[in-house]
Amino acid sequence: MPDFTELREAVCRANIELQQKDLVIYSWGNVSGIDRDSGTVAIKPSGVSYDDLTPDKIVLVDLNGNVIDGDLQPSSDTATHLVLYHKFATIGGICHTHSLYATMWAQAGREIPCLGTTHADHFYGPIPVTEPLARADIESGYEEHTGQYIVSRFNDLDENMMPAALVANHGPFTWGSNPAEAVSNSVILEQVARMALGTVLLDEEAKAISEQLLDKHFLRKHGPQAYYGQKK
Repeated sequence: MPDFTELREAVCRANIELQQKDLVIYSWGNVSGIDRDSGTVAIKPSGVSYDDLTPDKIVLVDLNGNVIDGDLQPSSDTATHLVLYHKFATIGGICHTHSLYATMWAQAGREIPCLGTTHADHFYGPIPVTEPLARADIESGYEEHTGQYIVSRFNDLDENMMPAALVANHGPFTWGSNPAEAVSNSVILEQVARMALGTVLLDEEAKAISEQLLDKHFLRKHGPQAYYGQKK
């Protein structure tokens, strides 16, 4: 079997960062990463405290959900992660939390409006929210259907320009090119969720950012002619 030490270490670090950034309590949330060449996914074990998490406890599964290596059960959300890896071919890491402010919007079944440039620097438009899961989809294959509802919501969205989604009545999922970037997107999502809530409390008629300002701020960081930061 190939050596997945680096992948396990990266996924372990990313999971621990969730606690360091105050996005989780107890064993809530999970981060995974994927080795695309082999189709191997490394993911947090279910119910294990972040204080007890070490790289050797990270579970390896294939894209069908079969455990390849590990003595512990993988996250109960593994099936959701696998659906996203199947459908979003360019992503390399996924993060799921129940962070306070993003989860408030998810529980309200409301997208997070893009009200300013802080949001626009990272997400191209409002953070989408899924439809509530149907009863049959909850009763059978719940975690897999959760992923499918996210994918369905992205029929007209680019997952690379919008690396986040809110699952209605549940919470946020984010993704990125690797596990660390997936966590970074969760940290930023929580911040813009908090800002948006404060803004609509101050002004319930607050308007979304203009298309011109959205384009300027997003594309100067992520577009083909991006000029933010230092040249590589």
